[in-house]
Amino acid sequence: MAIPIVRPIRSFVLRQGRTTPAQKRALDELYPKHGIAFGQKIVAERPLVLEIGSGMGETTIAIAKAHPEADFVAVEVHGPGVGSLLNAVEREQLKNVRVIRHDAVEVLEKMVEDASLAAIHLFFPDPWPKKRHHKRRLVQPDMATLMARKLVPGGILHAATDWPDYAEQMNDVFSKEELLEPAASGFAERPATKFESRGRKLGHPIRDLHFRRRQKAPAAR
Repeated sequence: MAIPIVRPIRSFVLRQGRTTPAQKRALDELYPKHGIAFGQKIVAERPLVLEIGSGMGETTIAIAKAHPEADFVAVEVHGPGVGSLLNAVEREQLKNVRVIRHDAVEVLEKMVEDASLAAIHLFFPDPWPKKRHHKRRLVQPDMATLMARKLVPGGILHAATDWPDYAEQMNDVFSKEELLEPAASGFAERPATKFESRGRKLGHPIRDLHFRRRQKAPAAR
């Protein structure tokens, strides 16, 4: 009897967005320069920040410019966004931004050493608003544990969303993760984006959540 293949539930869908000629050129010409191939271990000698779902890259660029003392790795699956970010990195001549076009869960599992990240940024992940789709939301207990493991002690997990029920779910999941504790602020101030400004005009409340990896692991029960 054939053994059925269990496929993981993905938190994203590869939408058929139009890739502009400039974005296509960036994917072809700039990814080899600024990208990291999947499977390659991420190594940094300076504070390392991983951004999950960098979108079109405007937040990545703004934070990286404000913090030249740190290195940033942006993870995104959608080609147009990766292309836009690559073009911005090249235009701004940033030396502290690298890009990975791959599933963030697999990147964390395969490419990031435990206790190696100064911060993880998770800004406006897909909210999957329909209740039957909530299982596709990225923030689940297993993912919280995985992210917490990758942070250095004292490292910051900064998440943001404009969906109130997802904010509550995130807060609940992160609060129950034993390696995490609430933090007063993030690694860096999150700049407002066009997406956020549009959401505010529509009346969507923006909520930022800050958690820190505990300095000491909780005592075994």
